[in-house]
Amino acid sequence: MGFAELKNDRYLKALLKQETDTTPVWIMRQAGRYLPEYRETRQQAGSFLDLCKNPELACEVTLQPLRRFDLDAAILFSDILTIPDAMDLGLYFSTGEGPKFERPLRTHADIDKLFVPDPADSLRYVTDAVTLIRQELDGLVPLIGFSGSPWTLATYMIEGGGSKDYHNCKGMLYGDPKALHRILEVTTQAVVVYLNAQIEAGAQSVMVFDTWGGVLSPEAYAEFSLRYMQQIVQQVSREHDGETIPITLFTKGGGQWLEKIAATGCNAVGLDWTISIDEARQRIGNEVALQGNLDPNVLYASPDIIRQHAKTLIDKFGPHPGHVFNLGHGIHQTVNPDHLKVLVDAVHEFGREIRR
Repeated sequence: MGFAELKNDRYLKALLKQETDTTPVWIMRQAGRYLPEYRETRQQAGSFLDLCKNPELACEVTLQPLRRFDLDAAILFSDILTIPDAMDLGLYFSTGEGPKFERPLRTHADIDKLFVPDPADSLRYVTDAVTLIRQELDGLVPLIGFSGSPWTLATYMIEGGGSKDYHNCKGMLYGDPKALHRILEVTTQAVVVYLNAQIEAGAQSVMVFDTWGGVLSPEAYAEFSLRYMQQIVQQVSREHDGETIPITLFTKGGGQWLEKIAATGCNAVGLDWTISIDEARQRIGNEVALQGNLDPNVLYASPDIIRQHAKTLIDKFGPHPGHVFNLGHGIHQTVNPDHLKVLVDAVHEFGREIRR
């Protein structure tokens, strides 16, 4: 199967465990603060949220890393908190403190007000950005759409921002699980509608970021995170205009649950750096593709060491189909962009070598 219009379809082929000429690579947060051109565009926008909500500028920063690096996919520039923002929880960003919500979910009355936002209305800026990016890419590489997982979104919605101990949402999980399930049910439907709107607008693959799934116990993870991601896998469009739309699930800290994640029916499982990719391949690589999983801090090392780590990871996976090279989490904002170029080029070089 080929992918219409694409000049480079390595990434999509790898997600479907098809043979590729080399290992495809993209980087989580590849459009971000480590790039001086991104910082300039963000300053032009006025704020991070204004940048997210301006389709033309969101398109510009999505394309910036592709001008510098030989990446095999673009990922929509947006934020995982667009859904709760559209739920009217009052998202704002405090300097140096990260995202905050004016109206966190603390009472049953708060939860009863939750609704599934209409992507054609309050999230139109996202779908407009997707359409524009697809046009500007002109088939260069595929475009990835994404969402936060219901559990991860719920942590922000309940805590009112980031948290070190998640005592409000975990307190609800153990003390009032019905209330938490209500939040997760509405949020899951919002994610499904949102991802389907991104696919309709032009996203050729989608990814669910379960950033905080790893803070849960095994039982709580199965009930309050994985269960809802499985519903997303089942309900998101897996085909559009005759093309397969692969879906990737990524739980940071989820290495102990790989088999359960793979069993959801997703096409690929994202890995953080705390599990060896050869072990992950032995456990689930016959069922799904794997994405990952270099420690982002390797990019602070010298070019020779970066190349060495890229080769080691590719060698561990082996010449098998189904590997998308990535970091185990987002690139850090103080990384030298030249170091990322070394990594991307090394992945393609060693990916070709291992296939000879």
